[in-house]
Order: sequence, then structure tokens, then C-alpha cells
Amino acid sequence: MASSSNPDNMDTDPPGGLSIVVERNPPESRLQQLGVKSWPKWGCPTGKFPVKFDARQTCYLLKGKVRAHIKGSSESVEFGAGDLVVFPKGLSCTWDVLAAVDKYYKFDSS
Repeated sequence: MASSSNPDNMDTDPPGGLSIVVERNPPESRLQQLGVKSWPKWGCPTGKFPVKFDARQTCYLLKGKVRAHIKGSSESVEFGAGDLVVFPKGLSCTWDVLAAVDKYYKFDSS
């Protein structure tokens, strides 16, 4: 089960490795502060595929649902429409896309 410092708003996978941070339904003011609507958009159909993050990525899901299975762990993290998600640099996982995804995304430059 995912743990959280704020159970109503954020989920992360267990400590000890790279974690996916999910912020559930952030307020519009937070999205505006981040400039989410100026980020590129990306989408994908249902299916399973491996993902490796060579840079930290932050994304905001407009639609869809994903269960990410973290490589080397038995844990998975679910996120979907309305969630702001951060993937750390170096994370490898398999995305099980349960409902087609449409998202805004940004890679950190560092």
C-alpha cells in the first residue's frame, strides 16, 4: 500500500528507493503556479509498456488511469485524471494503462 504524508492529497511508494509522488486533485492555483497548461501534451492508448526516466518528469493527467509497476519492487502506484505526478530521474517502471491517457508533462533540465 502506498504511504503518504497527507493521506487525502498525496501518495508515494515505500521509502528505500526511487519513488513516484502523486498529488491527488491539486488546486487550480497550484497548476497555474507550475504553468501546467503551457507544458507539452502527450497521450497514449491502453496497454503495457516499459518507461525509464532519464530526467525528472512532472505531469498532470487530464484523462486516463495508469498503474505503474516499479522495477525491482513488488509495489505499484496508481494515478489518473486530475492527479499531478512526479517521476524521479533514474526510475524504471512498467506502465499498465487501464484507460487512455492525455496529459501535460515537463522534464526538469537538470
